[in-house]
Amino acid sequence: MSLAEAAVADAHRREWTFVLAATARVTRDFDLAEECVQEAYLSALDAWERDGVPKSPGAWLTTAARRRALDVLRRDQTLKKKLPLLIEPEESEMDIPTEYAVPDDRLRLIFTCCHPALAREAQIALTLRLVCGVTTDEIAKAFLVSDSTMAARVTRAKKKITAARIPYRVPSASELPDRLDAVLTVVHLLYTTGHTAPSGDQLVRNDLVERALELARVLHALMPDEREVRGLLALLMVTDARRATRTDADGRLLLLEEQDRSLWDHEAIAASHELVVGALRGGNAGRFGLQAAIAALHAEAPSFEETDWSQIVTLYDALLKIWPSPVVALNRAVAVSMVDGPAEALAEIERLEADSRLAGYRYLPAAKADFLRRLGRHADAADAYLAALDLAENEAERAFLTGRLTASRTARTREGGPAERS
Repeated sequence: MSLAEAAVADAHRREWTFVLAATARVTRDFDLAEECVQEAYLSALDAWERDGVPKSPGAWLTTAARRRALDVLRRDQTLKKKLPLLIEPEESEMDIPTEYAVPDDRLRLIFTCCHPALAREAQIALTLRLVCGVTTDEIAKAFLVSDSTMAARVTRAKKKITAARIPYRVPSASELPDRLDAVLTVVHLLYTTGHTAPSGDQLVRNDLVERALELARVLHALMPDEREVRGLLALLMVTDARRATRTDADGRLLLLEEQDRSLWDHEAIAASHELVVGALRGGNAGRFGLQAAIAALHAEAPSFEETDWSQIVTLYDALLKIWPSPVVALNRAVAVSMVDGPAEALAEIERLEADSRLAGYRYLPAAKADFLRRLGRHADAADAYLAALDLAENEAERAFLTGRLTASRTARTREGGPAERS
């Protein structure tokens, strides 16, 4: 990469949402704003190669995108109608919610995109794509649907915004609670996509992880009394506390039981504990509070073997009641395998295999393979590892699964059976 190319790539990671939000204030049209911002980034490549990287890349990009937006509005002869929207009032004149001000441009845009006129999944998908820079393929994997299905959802959401004349307007304080769960889901999925990248050479996408953590902290500062906000921040903090130990020096994936717990961020774990207590206080815990409690039990156990797996199963039971997700059921099966053994968990897996939503979910055959391996059914385990390998696109995960596949085939050969089955 040249210096200019590296600067544009860095600005895309850091500044995209800020530039988009500033441009959307001019266009009041998400499609047009996105188009203008994309053109600003393209023009930056040439300009920065020629003139050097500016001191403030974000400001340069914002100016370029807004100028492009104004040019388009003039060309379409709509500037006269749009002109009042281009005049930003003084802060004292702006309709800033007094109960829940949204001081962060990125968070403001997320709340704006999570408009109740759109279907829930469309809100989340559009926000991840437009605001967070997550690809359609990555969003599709998060929702367990095909790329084409997700692309259609995003397209329909954009068209509905235009057809229904849904304005770019920061919701008032009274509107924020109704949008909160969708916003929390966006931030959680953003973190999940970074925590284990769906594809690529690296297990973790640090830029997405750090962006999600920052948004969760801003949300908590904005709504400190919302229990699910506490739960989300706790979940992200306690999960991220072991980021540095998830791979070894060579980039090899390390399972939870292989990680060096002394290297975990124990300050973050302690801080998340207080948040978990706050999220669970008062009963009727939400899905993020329960997930945070599960993650905390993992993090606070002295060792993998000393984890309170029975309590984790109980928490998963509670989570399934309020969030009957097949992914939650799969995670529960893993905990069941530690309490009642892999045979009991395998029966759970076989029931989940009938759920079409998990048809392309790589962790289903991976979990099945692990249970079969622990039962000594190495030929069947090899088949399941191969199935998981066919679905995995992250190179760290592929290397791990390849190693397990080879070990299962070797074990089967030593027992006198075929090395692989067809």
